[in-house]
Amino acid sequence: MNRIAEVRRDTKETQIRVRVDLDGSGAARLATGIGFFDHMLDQIARHGLIDLDIEAKGDLHIDGHHTVEDVGITLGQAVAKAVGDKAGITRYGHAYVPLDEALSRVVVDFSGRPGLHMHVPFKAGMIGGFDTQLAFEFFQGFSNHALVTLHIDNLKGDNAHHQCETVFKAFARALRMALTPDPRAAGTIPSTKGTL
Repeated sequence: MNRIAEVRRDTKETQIRVRVDLDGSGAARLATGIGFFDHMLDQIARHGLIDLDIEAKGDLHIDGHHTVEDVGITLGQAVAKAVGDKAGITRYGHAYVPLDEALSRVVVDFSGRPGLHMHVPFKAGMIGGFDTQLAFEFFQGFSNHALVTLHIDNLKGDNAHHQCETVFKAFARALRMALTPDPRAAGTIPSTKGTL
């Protein structure tokens, strides 16, 4: 099974290229211009065992909004393209991830229906050069374009860096579980509808 895809997105605000290998080893090559965001994307690669190659040039002289949102959109498109008709995947994934005092839970469904339900009460507005409000924008863009339902909850946390990192790690682990081929499914679509 070859679950590799590359997607480009070019607008007046951003130029983005994303390449994914859903059956990779967690290798990452990341250049978004936002250091903490690159650190979070690296969590997706390493904990999701997804090879990620992301280059993004955006209007960072304004702020990081367009860059972060558009990376979410493009990554979602690349994952959707790579996973194809979803035959044989587990479909659902979930993970709890702690980091010191912080604990987050993420549940994902490759349902074909986009939906984001996110509750993360960040304790700070900025982490380095990353506006914490943009975590929502990233996951919204991903959910809408990967056509997945995502439930993201930070259950505990006093440090915004820890909160955000547990969210991204849990997302990666949930994604990994959902995308893992189910040997008992024998290439069937995991839905009574026969399509996702």
